[in-house]
Amino acid sequence: MNEELSGVNLRERETSARPLGEAAGNKRKTPTSRAGRRPGRAGLAVLPLAISILALIVAGTALLLVLRGVGEPEIPPEAEEEPVTFRFGDMVLTPLEGMPLNPYSKEGFSVDEKGRVAYAFGGRRAKAGVDVSTHQKDVDWRAVAADGVDFAILRLGHRGYSEGGLFLDQTFEKNLQGALDAGLEVGVYFFSQAITPEEAEEEADYILEVLDGQALTFPVAFDWEPITGDEARTDGLDGETMTRCAAAFCKRIENAGYRPAVYFNQTQGYLHYDLRELTDYELWLAEYGTVPDFYYHFDLWQYSHTGRVDGIQGDVDMDLAF
Repeated sequence: MNEELSGVNLRERETSARPLGEAAGNKRKTPTSRAGRRPGRAGLAVLPLAISILALIVAGTALLLVLRGVGEPEIPPEAEEEPVTFRFGDMVLTPLEGMPLNPYSKEGFSVDEKGRVAYAFGGRRAKAGVDVSTHQKDVDWRAVAADGVDFAILRLGHRGYSEGGLFLDQTFEKNLQGALDAGLEVGVYFFSQAITPEEAEEEADYILEVLDGQALTFPVAFDWEPITGDEARTDGLDGETMTRCAAAFCKRIENAGYRPAVYFNQTQGYLHYDLRELTDYELWLAEYGTVPDFYYHFDLWQYSHTGRVDGIQGDVDMDLAF
């Protein structure tokens, strides 16, 4: 561009340098022809310079992009999140969507000199209890209460696993009166062998008939367990049917004004029951140890079947109620 301006200036100087007496029509051919060729030469001179400037612009832009790339590293694509899982034995399980999780702090558990587990955390203290049946024979309930036990869950009865009859626990009535007289809070459970929801409702009706309106401060629990070492009418019952049986039992108990609960061990809780269908009721976990690691929420915990309590002969199941 500067070269073009130089060419114009050159022409202007040549024009002004003509002799004053020379007429415009009598221009000399040689100077005129030389002046006419100069603009062409100036254009040829501009082209390499323009190319050079363009090359400098491109190079500068490229350098700027490189420098910007060094200062601002490229952000890698967002990695896919790993799905949440947990382990049960040698299995890796995926949590049930919408199922409440275990809310208890491990720091809240402790074990006393008698081997009993206690839980206290965040101003909450779990109540200590036992669950008994005719296997514990005669129980001195006042001695039980004096030994730090707050509640008792009594087996009311069971269904036979061969023919399916309903039977009252031989010690239930005596245990019920003795526990109440000793000032313990009381609940009951029924050992179920129901294979249909209708049979589970029949078991609930049987319980309600036996209780005959007796007030209870602890739940009425559905305790369905597989029979090992013998053939049983419940062999091969699938988890969906088990869940429907438990729900039917609990609904019947709830409608009668009692607090229903479902008793289960970890295998049943993880692999058989659909606990999402039972969250309206209290859940009673059987997992033996000093700290429960069951993944989901539960309300009662049976932590031992070899506990020792004054007033009870031999081993007894030990429980906590949160």
